[in-house]
Amino acid sequence: MRSTSNPVFRNLQPQQGGYAGFGQAPGAGQYANNPYGQQPMQYPGGYQQPYQQPAVPTTRPMTIDDVVQKTGITLAVVSVAAIISYALTSANHALALPFLLIGGLGGLVLGLVISFGQKYAPALVLSYAALEGLLLGSFSFLFTNVAFGGVGGSGLIAQAVLGTFGVFFGMLVVYKTGAIRVTPRLTRMVVGALIGVMVLMLGNLVASFFTAGGLGLRSGGTVSIIFSLVVIGVAAFSFLLDFDAADQLIRAQAPEKAAWGVAFGLTVTLVWLYLEILRLLSYFQDR
Repeated sequence: MRSTSNPVFRNLQPQQGGYAGFGQAPGAGQYANNPYGQQPMQYPGGYQQPYQQPAVPTTRPMTIDDVVQKTGITLAVVSVAAIISYALTSANHALALPFLLIGGLGGLVLGLVISFGQKYAPALVLSYAALEGLLLGSFSFLFTNVAFGGVGGSGLIAQAVLGTFGVFFGMLVVYKTGAIRVTPRLTRMVVGALIGVMVLMLGNLVASFFTAGGLGLRSGGTVSIIFSLVVIGVAAFSFLLDFDAADQLIRAQAPEKAAWGVAFGLTVTLVWLYLEILRLLSYFQDR
């Protein structure tokens, strides 16, 4: 399978000889003439113990319906949590900063646990979704409320949501029609661009501690607009790699629970894309 910019999908990749934990068992094939792979027990007089029925599999392979269902549930939790967070923050402005910190830091820690610990339990994924919703609601309020220096109001949020899902479904169409094929070269380019964007973001954050506006990547000027467009482009192409990785998992007959990992990975990219589109729209509103 080709690698992807999303660490979740890299952890889910199948191993040689079968999916991780679902490959051929040790010693399989020793009794090729036995349809159940077992050597019959010999009894005195030439009688043999009847073959035992094979064990019924405890899991089934993942399907596209599983991916759609799990992703839909995860995004629903994000949306509900974001609406509640926005409503509570609007009623009490003092909740904005706590919600932002809890959602941001909690989501980061839990996201790392899920990604690198390969823990794709529904409870963990949905908890992450709730934390991201907490972040999105408070972040959206701060970015659009005039009292906090924001612009645009709720209309800006609606535009950002439409833009996010517009990019998502647009890239899905591009992938399904084969307009842009996912090749090793494209993968290397997207991963390289992603690393570059992350380094610039970190550098701008560090520079902001010493200079007002940092490197100017988030100050709202022309450089900020160009940078946001680049980030949105990288996120959009990341969807292509994620779609391809999910498709490969389905073909490899990954277990059903892997669909939660796919849902988590797509949610990470969607949240990132929404935040960046909201930033970009705010730059134009502020002019």
